[in-house]
Amino acid sequence: MNTLKKIIHYFPKAVAGSEQEFTSGSIRKAVFMLSVPMVLEMMMESVFFLVDAYFVSSLGSNAIATVGLTESVLTLVYAIAIGLSMGVTAIVARRVGGKDIEGASQTAVQSIFLGVGVAIIVSVIGIVFPKEILSLMGGAPDLVAEGYGYTQILLGGNITIMLLFIVNAVFRGAGDASVAMKVLIFSNVLNILLDPLFIFGWGPVPAFGVKGAAIATTIGRGSAVVFQLFILFFGWSKIKVGLRDFVFRVSIMWNLVKVSIGGIGQFIIGTSSWVFLMRIMAEFGSDVLAGYTIAIRVLMFTLMPSWGMSNAAATLVGQNLGAKKPKRAESSVWKTGKYNAWFMIIVSIFYLLFADHILQVFSNDPEAIKYGALSLRVIAAGYVFYAYGMVIIQAFNGAGDTTTPTVINFICFWLFQLPFAYFVALYLDWGVLGVLLAITLAELLIAVLGIIWFKKGKWKQVDV
Repeated sequence: MNTLKKIIHYFPKAVAGSEQEFTSGSIRKAVFMLSVPMVLEMMMESVFFLVDAYFVSSLGSNAIATVGLTESVLTLVYAIAIGLSMGVTAIVARRVGGKDIEGASQTAVQSIFLGVGVAIIVSVIGIVFPKEILSLMGGAPDLVAEGYGYTQILLGGNITIMLLFIVNAVFRGAGDASVAMKVLIFSNVLNILLDPLFIFGWGPVPAFGVKGAAIATTIGRGSAVVFQLFILFFGWSKIKVGLRDFVFRVSIMWNLVKVSIGGIGQFIIGTSSWVFLMRIMAEFGSDVLAGYTIAIRVLMFTLMPSWGMSNAAATLVGQNLGAKKPKRAESSVWKTGKYNAWFMIIVSIFYLLFADHILQVFSNDPEAIKYGALSLRVIAAGYVFYAYGMVIIQAFNGAGDTTTPTVINFICFWLFQLPFAYFVALYLDWGVLGVLLAITLAELLIAVLGIIWFKKGKWKQVDV
């Protein structure tokens, strides 16, 4: 009862972001105060996927499959954005923990420069080669003809994804998790309102079909980025920047690149593995691909909150190392991992029991429901391992040690997951089940290796 009273008491404060001191006092309270807005933030990010899936599902399997193939390619963009954001969070958290707010603000500006530069390159590729990208991913000719506009808009407007992740990473590193959460709430409200408008049309707005989902999402994210920049210049974040800060600083940029390169590497390894898994899934037809795509989007809804708790661990590690408190940093990680595991166990039981009913909300195709439900059950069976694996990996990243997670990802995804999936699914003819088992077993391996290396404690000596 006392625990429940404390939750009720601290929840509004966590959402409001009224407390930003995390290097002293109760670790459990610090985890809670950071995790609540970060979980809500990540849930808002996952709502993008679910809303698009819900509205697009009525357009048929080709439309759903187009979204799935495009999102698989976009995971490479997410890899770069998240990799950069990990470097940003680590450095900003370390500076804030050491009371160097000016250094944190300068890091924020350099991260924006870096994100814009990368986004421009991706935009050119996405605008010029959308059909070729979908074909390369295994899309049938009719799917490519129907859905290339969706791919073109999302990749062409990827700067909204890049900056949304990077600037929110600045807020998280500073302990301003509630600001990042509010930005994504604003963005999602817009996306929910605009999705049916651009997909189905209304009044003077024509029906764009699956392409409309990309338009709505890009507008929603773009508006959020404008909101972020407004907060950085004029708002209530601990980190504030002015026009005088928008100069290129070589030393800060190089430090940011060094710390981020491991984060980018680990996510490129992980997400490229997802791309290849999606390519293998495409061998089994559009209905199977549609079911798998819906399942992944549903899973993301609960993986994102878990990721939010993992981000809380990263901020706590960074700030406490900056404050010269490594033991407190380590304790924060184990406590966050335990809370995350309890959450994921509850979610996995729900998916195991109600997978078919969940899929029926998004599709009436029997094959899509069958394979989507199978995907939910097999992947959710390994959720407890995801819980500890994500927290440990983010703890390394929060310390600025992005190399160790890169090595772990390389072993688990490229040396194990992909060969296993290909061999079992296609060579042994286990089909979809082979791919799903590869996903779950790889995450189990990540958790085991992560815990072993984390206990060695070398991450405590990393200097950023």
